[in-house]
Amino acid sequence: MRLLISSLFYRSPFENLQKHADKVRECARLFKEAAVCHVGEECEMFDMLVDKVSQLEHEADDIKRNIRNHLPYGIFMPVDKFQFLHYLREQDKVLDEVEEALFWLSFRPRSIPKEVAADLNKLVQAVIPPIEVLSDLVSLAVRFFKTRSSTLREQMKALIRDIRKYEGDADDLERELKFKIFNVIKDPLAVFHLVHLVEIIGEIADHAQNASDRMRAMIAR
Repeated sequence: MRLLISSLFYRSPFENLQKHADKVRECARLFKEAAVCHVGEECEMFDMLVDKVSQLEHEADDIKRNIRNHLPYGIFMPVDKFQFLHYLREQDKVLDEVEEALFWLSFRPRSIPKEVAADLNKLVQAVIPPIEVLSDLVSLAVRFFKTRSSTLREQMKALIRDIRKYEGDADDLERELKFKIFNVIKDPLAVFHLVHLVEIIGEIADHAQNASDRMRAMIAR
């Protein structure tokens, strides 16, 4: 009976969470490509890239629903169910913000003012690493919750610290860019559009950090 329970326990929802995290990582890379090509100048590939992100988001939603509909009960969950769902929600919000950022970018078909284009590119680049690290974090979690290895725990904690640093760097760039927008852009509508766009992009890194914080709670002793 112990072997049967163990086999059920180890077929944990973390394996599907990995699939979801991989979709998030793929969307992040497409987001970077779409944003960079749009920020620099009008890009014929932009709409195609947005469509790809939308398709991946739908696929990630299917995985999310599958996870929620097949959560094991009681002792078969390796972690508190609500902590796990909180993690999934934050990881999924990364995708929501990626889609929203691309949607908001599409409102300005004439591209981004040259005065802030390079800075916006820096911000886009800054929010990608924490998303990519999330996938690595979940990969370690799949193994950790099977073995409870202290080595894996320390590796996860190191990645969580990395995500926190990445998010802090993105926050700094976000504040600097907002200040610059208010000082160099004269068109009020452009100011509103850019400030909101910058906030949405910043939220991508925020949700990545929120997810990592939930993971930290799940591996706490």
